[in-house]
Amino acid sequence: MSARLRDTYRRLRLGTRLALGLGVLSLVAFAVVGTSLTAYMRDYLGHQQVAQLKLVQNTQAKDAAQHGTVKRQPYYGWYTAVYDVSDGTAALRRPADVPDDTGEFTALAQARADSAGDLTSTAQLAGKGAYRLRACEVVPGVVLVSAAPMAEIEDIMERLITVQVIAFTVALLALVVFGRILLRRGLKPLSDMAHTAHGIASHDLTESAARLPLRADRSGGGPEVEELRTAFNTMLEHIDDSLAVRAEAEQRLRRFVADASHELRTPLMSVRGYADLFQYAAANVPEERDKHLARLRSEAARMGILLDDLLLLARLDAAEVDAPLRLEPCDLADLVRQAADAFRAAHPGHPLTLDAGSRPLPLSLDPVRIRQVLDNLLTNAAVHTPAGTRVSVTVGVTPGAARVVVADTGPGITDADQRRIFDRFYRVDKARSRENGGSGLGLAVARSLVTAHGGTLTLRSEPGATAFLLELPRVAL
Repeated sequence: MSARLRDTYRRLRLGTRLALGLGVLSLVAFAVVGTSLTAYMRDYLGHQQVAQLKLVQNTQAKDAAQHGTVKRQPYYGWYTAVYDVSDGTAALRRPADVPDDTGEFTALAQARADSAGDLTSTAQLAGKGAYRLRACEVVPGVVLVSAAPMAEIEDIMERLITVQVIAFTVALLALVVFGRILLRRGLKPLSDMAHTAHGIASHDLTESAARLPLRADRSGGGPEVEELRTAFNTMLEHIDDSLAVRAEAEQRLRRFVADASHELRTPLMSVRGYADLFQYAAANVPEERDKHLARLRSEAARMGILLDDLLLLARLDAAEVDAPLRLEPCDLADLVRQAADAFRAAHPGHPLTLDAGSRPLPLSLDPVRIRQVLDNLLTNAAVHTPAGTRVSVTVGVTPGAARVVVADTGPGITDADQRRIFDRFYRVDKARSRENGGSGLGLAVARSLVTAHGGTLTLRSEPGATAFLLELPRVAL
């Protein structure tokens, strides 16, 4: 039974449980207050009755001393008896206004004869109810016993208890009801947050662009609830950010797989086509055979470069322990000069201006990978600009970093293309052939390599001027 009650209590809502707890505490407080008040009132009325008995006996003692007995009864329902006490026995003087049951009177008179002061007791008289008795000495050997009924006191106490029970019951019910209303209003923000959480739980988080439209926006509830609401909304913002990152990653992965499949399909189809040509006699003529083999080698080499770039990007993204970098002390200015010489030899139609300074610029870097970045930036300047476009390379130093600027005076890059210029497989000129335009991985690889060195690669472009800014940290060697 107790286990069932505990289970039922646990299933109650927090506001109901708090209201019930408040009711139990109030009930205990009311019980303590009522008991204390009742006991105090009973004691007070008892003292008042004893004082009244004492006052009445002062007059009755004079009457008993003068006439031997008390002639007049002070109040209705009161009793008075005069006893002669000697040798431990008490004899009632007649006439006496006493009930049929005089045993308590006689016993108290005998006890008064053996004591040094007045005595008071409470007795239950047969057929009469509860009485308070008081015994005092009139003269030596004579004891006066008076009895006052306690029915009035008991009636007052019953009324007092009834009033207390009614008042405390009404107060308890009002406290529980209004307390439940106030608690429900105070806990409303928590209920709103619970409703929001249920809404989030029913939200489809598998959508590619899933967002959580729900927030705990209502105010109130006190500082603690405000802190909880702020933490709750902050958590939702983090979840939103995580979902956005996941959706973007999924979209990039799908685009990457589609682009990689498309890029690899073209050389594979070329290889397959040239291989099929060898089935025909015309393709086995020496000059035709050499031509087709050259094309096969070209497509295979192009596919190998593409796979190498994809593998390099995968290793850079995975942040492997064995990173694809071999750092060593190198002169960045010398690397730039080497890249410039190679560019002049490969692209004589693009005049190149070099400003590398006269002093060496020692850095800790991977010379092969940084040379790959420089060659890629210079090649892009030649491939994506018309013949005769001037290209410049400037090497400089900023606080804590070395800077290389590769600029050209070509047509520039639009704002839409600038936002995606470093995306994988993205081409600015969609109509350019793969043979001339590349696979769209060059700038993505370049930025990843620079980031792996702890540097940055950014773009600034406008009509008539395009510049790539390469910055590498300067670390003490």
